[in-house]
Amino acid sequence: MPKRINKAIELLEQGQPVFTVGTHSGTDLTYEGGKKLAKTWADCINIGMEHGAFDMTGLDNFMRGLVDGGPTNSGHRTPAVNVELPMNGMSEAEVRMNAWQIRQVLARGVHGLFLCHAESPDAIRAFVECARYPFQTAGVGKGINQGLRGNGGQGSAAPVWGISSDEYLDRADVWPLNPDGEIMLGLKFENKRAASNVEATTQVPGIGYAEWGHVDMAMSFGYKSAPREPRPPEIQEARDRIVEACLDAGIYFQEPSTLESITDKIDEGILISGGNEEIATKARKYKNRTMPV
Repeated sequence: MPKRINKAIELLEQGQPVFTVGTHSGTDLTYEGGKKLAKTWADCINIGMEHGAFDMTGLDNFMRGLVDGGPTNSGHRTPAVNVELPMNGMSEAEVRMNAWQIRQVLARGVHGLFLCHAESPDAIRAFVECARYPFQTAGVGKGINQGLRGNGGQGSAAPVWGISSDEYLDRADVWPLNPDGEIMLGLKFENKRAASNVEATTQVPGIGYAEWGHVDMAMSFGYKSAPREPRPPEIQEARDRIVEACLDAGIYFQEPSTLESITDKIDEGILISGGNEEIATKARKYKNRTMPV
């Protein structure tokens, strides 16, 4: 039996890699699309709304399809679902003015939010605060202020999680800041400004995972697209700086992998990855995973 609502968190707590499926745009946000992915080989579904449509009706239908097509083979009600938000993390003002996006997405019953272009520690602080209820106090006064998420969204989110609205209020907090929380907040560092602030940004409490955007990072250094490996030194240095800052801060890191690189990535401490079922199978065997896929 699962110990958590969020399958990705349960795996990470076991020291196991987490595999994602989904793109930056184009997810089939329909009831049928949700049913189709309910028993995916992946542990987590990424829904890209940075470039894809901000479709709350579609997301509602998709989450219902996941529930009705489930449970997963591991016994979880649904795979974990993370949504890339349309807004960026370039400034505190941008995040606070777009806090409605956080409220809308969380009310659909997803398990995580992803903030792109995470440049400013103040923006990240606002991101965390806007995703938390005011009565959740872990970390308050120690780098973040009181939460700002309002009452109401629990009524639509709780049925997706399969719990009461009252229990949802207790469990819908950010992990690992709250060890019992079921929501993962993620950051994407994808330009020179983000890289230059990464040591400060990763000290903001409440972030669960992060990745770097290699194409946007390359563009910020003047390239039209991401150069092939071996990367130019300035891009490789930015990537390594970001990975080191995240792992030093206890933030899980996400990076694509290949069949050849996956075990090296795991040994480096990178436990969240995209890829395909063959790569995931190799990684799960390497880490002696016992949770059913």
